[in-house]
Amino acid sequence: MNKRWKQGAAAVLALGLGLAAVLTGCTADRTEESVKVRIGEVTRSIFYAPQYVAVNQGFFKAEGLDVELTTTFGGDKTMTTLLTGGIDVALVGSETSIYVAQQGSGDPVMNFAQLTQTDGTFLVSRKPTGGAFDWNTLKGSTFLGQRKGGMPQMAGEFTLKKHGINPQKDLNLLQNVEFANIPTAFASGTGDYVQLFEPQATMFEKQGKGYVIASFGVESGRLPYTVFMAKKSYIDKNPDTLQKFTNAVQKAQNWVAASSVEAIADSIASFFPDTDKEIITGVVKRYKDQGSFAADGIVDTEEWNNLQDVMEAAGELKTRADHGSLVDNRFAEKAKAAVK
Repeated sequence: MNKRWKQGAAAVLALGLGLAAVLTGCTADRTEESVKVRIGEVTRSIFYAPQYVAVNQGFFKAEGLDVELTTTFGGDKTMTTLLTGGIDVALVGSETSIYVAQQGSGDPVMNFAQLTQTDGTFLVSRKPTGGAFDWNTLKGSTFLGQRKGGMPQMAGEFTLKKHGINPQKDLNLLQNVEFANIPTAFASGTGDYVQLFEPQATMFEKQGKGYVIASFGVESGRLPYTVFMAKKSYIDKNPDTLQKFTNAVQKAQNWVAASSVEAIADSIASFFPDTDKEIITGVVKRYKDQGSFAADGIVDTEEWNNLQDVMEAAGELKTRADHGSLVDNRFAEKAKAAVK
């Protein structure tokens, strides 16, 4: 009888242990289940290298996040998608959050993690300068600019004015070409000068179609050019997710700062399958050398004010927005202190 009892007890114990193991496994699965975060990037660009590093180096995954990245093509479309709930986080210029605030939104869009801290465009000439570049040579020329009201065009106009050039009076300023068609328009003969993003600027140089003669990023100074942002309601409901997200971004920023341009190019190459590796490497070097990649996600007051100075100079700012009303640095500050 005692032997049978022991055998029965052993069976019950084994069953219990098996059930416990199953339950523990289920609990572990629930604990380790990834949280999905939908990101909408304003365009696909080597300029956003730290974001792609965060994906391909596994920094988002290590934070327990399942990132879904889509390209939303343009500031207006990106912000509309964010406001209507199509994405959780937008990677776009900070000026868009100010535009939303100016329209009286009851759920403001908050900047919480900066990715780039300068303009990303370059002044490209159709002909070589043959020496030191003089900004006055632009006067009287046909200048193929960016879309009115967008950050690239505002940074461009800010730079021109800094050098004593009135964009509306001293130039034949063209702003009627769609963003995606600007490189093609210049290559086909439109304009003496053009304001271009990479990799088109470097590609034109290699093809002999143009010559990079100045950087609008260097000229216009530091500003929160491209920032991760979310609606305040989403941030309030998902603070832990936002902290994990910002931690991953900070890990990527640290990695980019410590890595060679070749290593960075290798890490992000899968996002640019149609771009030659040599071009990717050259573009990464150009952006890294001029300090375009932010070292951390903090949007400081000086950068915020410089952004609004640029917007004011372009006539695109109705009223200045207080730094604290549209910037939430809590997550970036914590990530900077914790992530090494």
